[in-house]
Amino acid sequence: MQPYFMTYLWIALAVIMIIAEITTVQLVSVWFVLGALCAAVATIFTDSVLIQLVIFVSVSLGSLLITRPLVKKLKAKIRPTATNANRLIGEIGVMLGDVSFATEVGQVKVKGEIWSVKTDNPPLKEGDTVRVLAIDGAKLIVEPVRLGGSL
Repeated sequence: MQPYFMTYLWIALAVIMIIAEITTVQLVSVWFVLGALCAAVATIFTDSVLIQLVIFVSVSLGSLLITRPLVKKLKAKIRPTATNANRLIGEIGVMLGDVSFATEVGQVKVKGEIWSVKTDNPPLKEGDTVRVLAIDGAKLIVEPVRLGGSL
């Protein structure tokens, strides 16, 4: 083998892993980057590919085992932000008209937006306070509430 072949090979592997890390959203290959760089440094001290491979595997696995629980703990603290219409589930709104039957569609104002509404708990009167339970297509499914709790 050429004198620096393994050094270049380990550095190339590190670069490939960096590219893989950049193109993914998850932490997938950052540990292998560290392992490959340590194996590249090991080529300075030994020509043994077996020793370099052991260093690569042990550093990669060791850094994974050390940092993965920390990453999971940090991810658990970050709450996902509801987007689109799903952000309305659980919100309180005000009826803009009457709904007398379960098959009837009315309107509700939730967070400044007017939505079509269906309910399994008719009748709902204009001005009633309702809670959004779910979304069915472009309609909110609501239930009546009173200040301080459900009806």
